[in-house]
Amino acid sequence: MEIETDFLVIGSGVAGLSFALKVADFGSVALVTKRGLQDSNTSQAQGGIASVFDQGDSFELHIKDTLEAGDGLCNPDVVAYVIQNAPRCIRELIDLGARFNFNDTAGDRQLDLGREGGHSRKRIVHAQDMTGREVETVLADHVRRHPAIEVYEDHIAVDLITYSTRMRRGGVTTTHEDYCCGAYVLDRRSGQVKTFAAKITLLATGGTGKVYLYTSNPDVATGDGIAMGYRAGATVANLEFVQFHPTCLYHPAAKNFLISEAVRGEGARLIDRHGHRFMDRYDPRGELACRDVVARAIDTELKKSGADSVFLDISHKPAAFVKQRFPNLHRKCLQFGYDMTRQPIPVVPAAHYMCGGVVTDLFGRTDIHRLYAVGETACTGLHGANRLASNSLSEALVYAHGAAEQARQDLRKPQADFFKNLPSWDESGTTDSDEVITVSQNWDEIRRFMWNYVGIVRSDKRLSRAQRRIEIIQQEIHEYYWDFKISADLIELRNIALVAELIIRCAMHRKESRGLHYTIGHPQRDDRRWRRDTVLRRPLVV
Repeated sequence: MEIETDFLVIGSGVAGLSFALKVADFGSVALVTKRGLQDSNTSQAQGGIASVFDQGDSFELHIKDTLEAGDGLCNPDVVAYVIQNAPRCIRELIDLGARFNFNDTAGDRQLDLGREGGHSRKRIVHAQDMTGREVETVLADHVRRHPAIEVYEDHIAVDLITYSTRMRRGGVTTTHEDYCCGAYVLDRRSGQVKTFAAKITLLATGGTGKVYLYTSNPDVATGDGIAMGYRAGATVANLEFVQFHPTCLYHPAAKNFLISEAVRGEGARLIDRHGHRFMDRYDPRGELACRDVVARAIDTELKKSGADSVFLDISHKPAAFVKQRFPNLHRKCLQFGYDMTRQPIPVVPAAHYMCGGVVTDLFGRTDIHRLYAVGETACTGLHGANRLASNSLSEALVYAHGAAEQARQDLRKPQADFFKNLPSWDESGTTDSDEVITVSQNWDEIRRFMWNYVGIVRSDKRLSRAQRRIEIIQQEIHEYYWDFKISADLIELRNIALVAELIIRCAMHRKESRGLHYTIGHPQRDDRRWRRDTVLRRPLVV
């Protein structure tokens, strides 16, 4: 079955939804999402969107904070571009109906701005402690109502279709500049693989958290866009920089439950099991240090003490304030037996955000023509070696806008005939799998050794062990993939295995410690040799 569209959007977080809305008046849009429309990392985002609105703040200060967090690897032009355009994108959300928190003082209605780690000023625009859900709901509502957008829920992309892959399938080798022509997509409900032919394709599949055993991310975060982009020949970069959020609730039933950075921004303290604060020993900013510093500090404290968790304490603040500022967090913690207005809550770090990804230019274009990437899937140069808190939604909004403007121009250019009559998915010679245990075993093993060997603190020996394991697992997956009919679980396993391999390769290459990459064999930052991106590209197959 072939579906033709002008724009194919793969992913339904803030980046994908924003892009879809901005191009829908200029052509047909097919939006593919592997669960429901609002199942994304965006919906989980609690803290908010970083942007300059306060009179005591400035673009220059926000740029400075971002560059300091990025530890020498940010692209200054990209940083300025995102920060200067973020306020306009937030105003657009307000015009669409997003209900952010405001302060009404003497008739002057101003956005209520929070502060988070690494920020020198209050600049976090938020909707209580459910900002991502508010933004996602508003955008999804407009997407559903737009007549030019067709939403395909419960559809998971398998692979991109490019000009070069089409030629190879036909037995022809070519050095022609590569173009993306669409993607193969599995309908999870019917088991049918559909061919989506598209003039413009956007990767907006979110992050990679499920590569790790412990993560704040939802189950959909399996690095699909990065894996598909790399397999198609797109350049990826900086995948060693995985951000571990310092504070996820430690409870056996609290799957993926993040305790927002904003809680520390409002004065919460990190304490050990004896009630002693410890962050001042690691950074003069204390609890408001950047996430890499806080996560490593907690990891060190846990290794020293043997304790299962540290604790986050905001009980010294008025209970009414805590309930008003963090209603969702307060309600959720109560479900697990913790009243954050009266007692400290146990927390541990967890994999949270991928700072690397598919390399793009200032307009979201990859090095494959007509293939774009935005959001956490992309490596734009904004985050460098460590993301500043709440810059991610700003980046997604700004880049979705720029990518949409450029994609509309690309759509008007003369079209080649290789966008039509794409080859159908070929599953000849495959059978239904009767060994689902193979998928689950490899899935669990990858996530466990990635946590133990390629986590917050790394070493050459641990990385070598991880590399040996992923090579064996990759071979098993390759054999399994071509012998059996594909399933959503197999697609995700194949993607997390590839992303794990790419993270390991990047981490092994960087012989220094910088930002989110800390290795005990090379504990110092080395600007002379390593102040550069770690770039990977799949060798051309002919």
